[in-house]
Amino acid sequence: MFIARVTGSVVSSTKVSSMTGHKLMVVEPYRLEEKKRKSLVTTGRTFIAVDTLGAGENDYVLVVQGSSARLTPETKELPIDAMIIGIVDQVHIDKASVYARKDEK
Repeated sequence: MFIARVTGSVVSSTKVSSMTGHKLMVVEPYRLEEKKRKSLVTTGRTFIAVDTLGAGENDYVLVVQGSSARLTPETKELPIDAMIIGIVDQVHIDKASVYARKDEK
């Protein structure tokens, strides 16, 4: 599992039928900044993840990959490799807040 920021979405009108109706988001994994450990920074990678929670652009989310992405009732029959399983409200490291969601939905 990792933290990522939603940077966009993917629209695909032609796809396997089991994927119809599933929202696809572009997510960019983040990690803890190495030296000061007071902020999250990008890893420079991107993934496409299925979203069943309603995450929006710029939200930080929890993402699982591989077989874990197919362990929910909504995804057990889908040909997916990554899924958003949570929207992050706060991240605390060494008792300090390194991220707090500003706009609660």
